[in-house]
Amino acid sequence: MQNKIFVDSNIWLYLFLQDDEGKYKTAEKYLLNSNLNSAFVISYQVINEVSNIMLKKDYAESKVMESVDYLFKICTLQEFTKEIILSASSIREKYSFSFWDSILAGSALFSKCDMLISEDMQHGQLIENSLTILNPFK
Repeated sequence: MQNKIFVDSNIWLYLFLQDDEGKYKTAEKYLLNSNLNSAFVISYQVINEVSNIMLKKDYAESKVMESVDYLFKICTLQEFTKEIILSASSIREKYSFSFWDSILAGSALFSKCDMLISEDMQHGQLIENSLTILNPFK
């Protein structure tokens, strides 16, 4: 059985934007190595954040859509549900996460991911005894 990894938008942005060579190479290496034995999971929140940042950085619409299409091709999409929103509230309260980070963690838990890959949360933190936060830049 493959590991399931929820990948936050910041990791994808380093891969797509390539504006920080060190982080681009780390993100690329991590995603390529993980792709061998893992399934990637994202949510619409990740797609929205990636698209929004790319547009703010004046990337052409065609490049944004190419990136979004790539995400749809290689990732499983976890849609929002009532259970995820309610879980996010509990996560915010228990772990003092931001609103958006708690929704990511709730989405990762709901989709039964083993890891949530993000630069924005505490590396090594265990959420609900089943989801580990990993910062590949640490």
